[in-house]
Amino acid sequence: MCGIAGFIAPGALEETAEAVVRGMTQAIARRGPDDCGHWVDHAAGVALGFRRLSIIDLTAAGHQPMASHDGRFVIVFNGEIYNFADIRAELERSGNAPSWTGRSDTEVLLAAVVAWGLEAALRRARGMFALALWDRRDRTLTLARDRMGEKPLYYGWQGGGSARRLLFGSEIAALRKHPAFAPRIDAQAIGLLVRTLYIPEPYSAYLGVQKLMPGTFITIDPRSGRSETTTYWDSLAVAAKAGSDRFRGTPKDAVDELAVILGDAVERAMVSDVPLGAFLSGGLDSSTVVALMQERSSRPVQTFTIGFDEKSYDEAGYARAVAAHLGTDHTEMILAPAEAQAVILALPDIYSEPFADSSQIPTFIVSRLARRSVTVSLSGDGGDELFGGYNRHLYSHRYWGLFSRIPGFVRDGLPSVMTSLSPDTWDRMIGRVLGKFAVNPGDKIHRAANVIASRSFDELYDKLISINPRAQALVNQPIVADGFAGRDLSRIADLGPTERMMVLDAIGYLPGDILTKVDRAAMANSLETRVPMLDPEVMEFAWRLPIDMKIRGGATKWPLRELLHRHVPRSLVTRPKMGFGIPIGAWLRGPLRDWGEAMLDERSLSTNELFNPKEVRRLWDVHQSGWRNYQHQLWPILMVQAWLNGPFSGGARTS
Repeated sequence: MCGIAGFIAPGALEETAEAVVRGMTQAIARRGPDDCGHWVDHAAGVALGFRRLSIIDLTAAGHQPMASHDGRFVIVFNGEIYNFADIRAELERSGNAPSWTGRSDTEVLLAAVVAWGLEAALRRARGMFALALWDRRDRTLTLARDRMGEKPLYYGWQGGGSARRLLFGSEIAALRKHPAFAPRIDAQAIGLLVRTLYIPEPYSAYLGVQKLMPGTFITIDPRSGRSETTTYWDSLAVAAKAGSDRFRGTPKDAVDELAVILGDAVERAMVSDVPLGAFLSGGLDSSTVVALMQERSSRPVQTFTIGFDEKSYDEAGYARAVAAHLGTDHTEMILAPAEAQAVILALPDIYSEPFADSSQIPTFIVSRLARRSVTVSLSGDGGDELFGGYNRHLYSHRYWGLFSRIPGFVRDGLPSVMTSLSPDTWDRMIGRVLGKFAVNPGDKIHRAANVIASRSFDELYDKLISINPRAQALVNQPIVADGFAGRDLSRIADLGPTERMMVLDAIGYLPGDILTKVDRAAMANSLETRVPMLDPEVMEFAWRLPIDMKIRGGATKWPLRELLHRHVPRSLVTRPKMGFGIPIGAWLRGPLRDWGEAMLDERSLSTNELFNPKEVRRLWDVHQSGWRNYQHQLWPILMVQAWLNGPFSGGARTS
């Protein structure tokens, strides 16, 4: 895993181009501390830059930018192709292999591009990546991204006239270092952030800068400015096709097949020339990945977890028990609040643009912990989206048919009853009955009150993913941007409603929130993360399974549970889903109160014209009173304000 950056121009580049691209890559040096490289063709108008985190072939043969053996292509490549050895063997069998100079996956990918073309090469590749490929013959630049968006890639035209440049990079921080970059904040993107806690593809915090959509590549001719986008992997189409070709075996057959498919994916993801381990929360997904890793490893797998003093957020004991049963080499750290709070000041720099899933903080810290021992860490991300793991999947599958038949006037009245008590009061009442099995019930009841009056399943889903139902009142511009812009959602119309919800999570929440959170937190610590659940064969198999094999007997992710129970006793992993949260709400009333007060000062809020100061202050005051927990509504605004008040916004002005 590495970092890439560069730019192209309609005409020749100035003499300072190499210094500029060096500055762009230096801004993302943490993504690749082991090596750097730059390639500039002044006459052609292209500059490519690279920062390397050495994982496969640690020798100079893996240095980038790298030219193809025939000299036509030059590439900068961020990521890993897990099946590069298979592709290399196929090239050799077909007589298309060059005289290899090393054994890196980048060299293999370039040879595949020469032999089969880029689209065919990407279709064969299993892995995570973002790349820029310069065609020296046609003088075009192609940017490509992996199937599900594990690796980031930003791009956009900046400047005007003879200074017009197409900039690209793994993070916005790289683009900001180019002299042509003229930042203008996209108020619509900020509105989406306030609503969902993240900025979805293709938007970014800046007008004129986009995130490349997962599963696509775009070819740009700098002379004409024309571009052509190709989709080589369409999650919606794949899910729809899988839905019409259902798995026909028994439930046991499904678990047997998953054991092989996911086990092979995990084994492919374990290929590394540097120390490798895994995040282990003690939850279902990470425990399954670790169990399959340990099954295929000749030595104890290194696993990492963090715990909290706040017991309602702490899963360290579960992770410790799973690690002991599997025999992993386990490292645990109990996170002190002061240490977590210290990370907050660095978040604008870590994420380059505002990002507001507060689990970004423990994710950063567990990545830092892992990096002390390993360079690569596997994670269990993707299991919820593929196998129906979120509470919204369970409740929609279980109750929507019944719930939709309740008269509208009854559903209209329920929210006021449910919110008549504060979340803390609900917590105390329910906690007396359920004890430790009740995880933040008050917040969940208040969230349910927002969605309970839904008249259609699509309306229900929109409310469920809108963490902040008051987003429109908090921002100054009407939020009209579509979080699923550019997707033809009609392709999954024939799927059942809960399955549609899962597919939408896979193309929206997963890349926009989960994968973004993990990539930036890990790469800020120069740690590569790999997600074997997102192997294409695993995804296709998961989408073929009927919903009743995913949510079965009242249990979510049933095939994963049954697979894990072959390795770990049920008693170690059977408990309510917790997530990876931290007590931000309580901290904002305690040690973070002064910081929050400064960020949400009415004069500061008025300056950037993004937010409604009176409504923000009202939420802040209610939160401080303890009547309601508005952490999810306030945190995205705090993240935007911290970003704007630091050096990371680049002096951007509001659109």
